[in-house]
Amino acid sequence: MFDFIKRKKSEVVAPIEGKCIRIEEVPDKVFSSKMLGDGFAVCPSGDTVVAPVTGEIVMVPDSMHAFGIKTDSGVEVLVHIGLDTVSLNGEGFTLLSAKGKRVKAGEPVIRFDWKLMKEKKIDMITMLIITGGYDKTLDLSCYNQQVSAGQILVQQI
Repeated sequence: MFDFIKRKKSEVVAPIEGKCIRIEEVPDKVFSSKMLGDGFAVCPSGDTVVAPVTGEIVMVPDSMHAFGIKTDSGVEVLVHIGLDTVSLNGEGFTLLSAKGKRVKAGEPVIRFDWKLMKEKKIDMITMLIITGGYDKTLDLSCYNQQVSAGQILVQQI
């Protein structure tokens, strides 16, 4: 009866190249306890973080250590780059996009300086958290496997 009100679904891609792990394995209780929402993490080998979904960038703090995207169907996704990276106040991060811009899944958003992060001994594990608009559990087939930035991990959310 209400087939004409179908909401658009969105695929989720890996936000960065590296090893995909369960969110519960992140060495930070805020993320591993799913306090912010369900998701997954990538232990990166690359330095460019891409949009994991198609939508509008709705949040980028001045520190550039994270960004939020809202899909057309209302799903809200947070990408948090590294642990304790907010304390860098933007040092070592380059914004490749902007708040208010529409991005496609796989489009570069932020790049970071690996050399600086290693010098400062910062864990660059990158978390993808679904913070709103989606209430199912994520169970990916890529856990403990290498993924490429932009590789499709979830067909529809």
